[in-house]
Amino acid sequence: MQNALTSRPARPRSLQKRQEAIAGWLMAAPVIVLLTVFVIAPFFFAIYFSFTNQRLISPNPTEFVGLRNYQRMLNMRFFSLDPVSDATGNPVLNEEGNYSYPRLRTFTRDNPDYPQLDGLREYTSWQVGKKRLYLLVNDVVFIKALFNTIFFVLVVAPLQGGLALLLALLINQRLPGINIFRTIYFMPVVISMVVIAMLWRFIYDGNNGLLNSLLSFISIGRFEPQDWLGNPSLAMGALIAMSVWQAVGFHMIIWLAGLQTIPGVLYEAASTEGANGWQKFRHVTWPGLRNTAVFILIIITMQAFGLFIQVDVMTSGGPLDSTQSLVYQAYVRGFQKQDIAGGSAISVLLFLIVISISIFQAYVTRERRTR
Repeated sequence: MQNALTSRPARPRSLQKRQEAIAGWLMAAPVIVLLTVFVIAPFFFAIYFSFTNQRLISPNPTEFVGLRNYQRMLNMRFFSLDPVSDATGNPVLNEEGNYSYPRLRTFTRDNPDYPQLDGLREYTSWQVGKKRLYLLVNDVVFIKALFNTIFFVLVVAPLQGGLALLLALLINQRLPGINIFRTIYFMPVVISMVVIAMLWRFIYDGNNGLLNSLLSFISIGRFEPQDWLGNPSLAMGALIAMSVWQAVGFHMIIWLAGLQTIPGVLYEAASTEGANGWQKFRHVTWPGLRNTAVFILIIITMQAFGLFIQVDVMTSGGPLDSTQSLVYQAYVRGFQKQDIAGGSAISVLLFLIVISISIFQAYVTRERRTR
């Protein structure tokens, strides 16, 4: 009986590999289908719709419009105006002693020689000598969302990464109860961002918010309550503070994992050579965290460009569009305004910005090999 079993011919090697491959594809099929339906297909649809006039609900047929959606969003130019002059040709000064300028809209309406300004609106202006220099754009809200998102990334990326590294260095100690602090710092990461945004909206409340009450208590009533989310000059700062607090624990864990991969003998050798704490960090810790730093920088940048929930729950893009973001604008145009083409164009542009910055960061921070 045993000889009969052992003499049975084995299955061909190629057949076995084929069956294993089929089993692997069958197990991966649900994930592949979900990624195709919810990620890959929408991505290519967005690229296609960005070149059309597609509406969410419209009786009109879809037409190909080329780059018109991108031109409307990115169309901008500079324009200068001379100050108002009197009959003698001298500039007219206002009550504050500054030059007076005609209203831009009135000037362009009274001077039909400027057809290239048709449809453009003032975004901002500067005083350059006697002239007033204007930045004119076609889509003011989009440009505000673009600049707000870039500002958010430029502030959050170094602030969140640096604070996370500091926390990782603090908790990377063999002290009693250190795991409690690790848990406390990481807790905001596992809480839904919607819940955190609603909580911080009450904290930032301009009337009886916790932040105003705390600052008033510390200053013994001298602090003037602020409408943190209703003031255009404070709203973006409030969102930045909340966003950094919420995600710093996640990046802290990544820094901590990087710290624990650095061999302890390097610190012992540095101590033997008489290195102090800063020298150990500069010559041992930071070089050992180079790859971790690149990874964290790219992750923070990608997450920061995805600013949406904080804006949607806490400010709805206001006040005065001071907290508009690219993702929120894509959502508003695509679903609230039913402009699928416009929302798709913003999404494609955001993808190009994020992928370009990520490649640039990886290139700049790459490890340079020396011969």
